[in-house]
Parts: sequence; C-alpha cells; structure tokens
Amino acid sequence: MARPSDARVVCATNHNLAQLMRQNQFRSDLFFRLSVHQVEVPPLRQHTEDLTLLLQHFLDEAAAAIRKPAPEPSNELITLLSNYHFPGNVRELRAMVFNAMALHRGGSVLAMDSFRHAIQKQQQLRADYPVAEASDGLPIVIPGRFPTLDEVEEAMVEEALRRAKGNQGVAATLLGLSRPALNRRLARRMLQARS
Repeated sequence: MARPSDARVVCATNHNLAQLMRQNQFRSDLFFRLSVHQVEVPPLRQHTEDLTLLLQHFLDEAAAAIRKPAPEPSNELITLLSNYHFPGNVRELRAMVFNAMALHRGGSVLAMDSFRHAIQKQQQLRADYPVAEASDGLPIVIPGRFPTLDEVEEAMVEEALRRAKGNQGVAATLLGLSRPALNRRLARRMLQARS
C-alpha cells in the first residue's frame, strides 16, 4: 500500500557531476532530480578569511573534548595555515587542531610543532604520490630566457618570505625546509650579494 511522504534528500559530493554525466558515469536523470537547490561550498583554501574563526572554533571544541583550557593561536600559526593548501579541506584543519590540543603541554599559546609536522608530511606525500588536479597555485610563466636553478631558488625563497610576512620559520615550512637550511640559503645569498 502506497503512503504519502514529505521527505527531503540532501546529498553532497566532491566530484564534478557535470563532467561525470558527460562521461556517462553519472545518470543525468538522477542529477536533475537531486539538483533542485544547489549550494556550492568552496574549499577552505579559497576562503582563508574564515581560517581564524574555524581555528578558534576547533580549538574550543578540542579543548572541551579533552577537558583542557583552550590556548590562543599565535599570529605565526595563522600565517602558516593561511599559506597552506588544505587538500583535506576543513576536516584536515579540524584533525590538525585536535592533534595539536592532544599534544599541548600547557601554556597560553598553542605550539606550532604538530602543525608544521602535518604540513611537511602532506608536502612529502604529495611529492611521493603526485595527484593530478587543477592548479590554483603559482602559474608558471617563463617569458624569454629560461631561469637558472639559482634564480628559481631565489624567487621561491623571496615568495615564501613574502607570504610568511617575513617569518623565516613559516617560510621554511612552506619551502619544505628546516629553518637552519633556510638560514644557510639566506646567508649564502647575502655573501653572494656582497661579492
């Protein structure tokens, strides 16, 4: 016996359904039944202005879960995170914060070590297993003469320092280097500039 129902179906995906329909990998009739009202939520890397609010929310949530007082995030941490790509989106930020809170040993400022470690681990993973995806990073445009590796290195260091607002620790993390390794490169550049 058929019974009337007043139901709503809410679906979410991180796949490009229009592309999947063109490739006959998703039924168009199902798409049009489900897509009466669409809400597109951009990835975290496209709305970093929300980073501070999300960071504080997850800090409060993690602190309550493990019954510790919530420490304050440093400006250096916010700069580091605002320059990170977040391939795992908001869930990745939440996991980073919960891990940092679990490792936090007290004090009023949240330590950055676990965040740096997570970002370096993700950068290594991406280097070991490159994933084909649309680039929203730096466009590579090389008009005229092809640059040398030294010129590219210098440009990368300058860009990392600019994005890190001059903070060498954050710049080193962005470059996938230790801070002493970045300091050696900067010292070498200063020596070369003097000679």
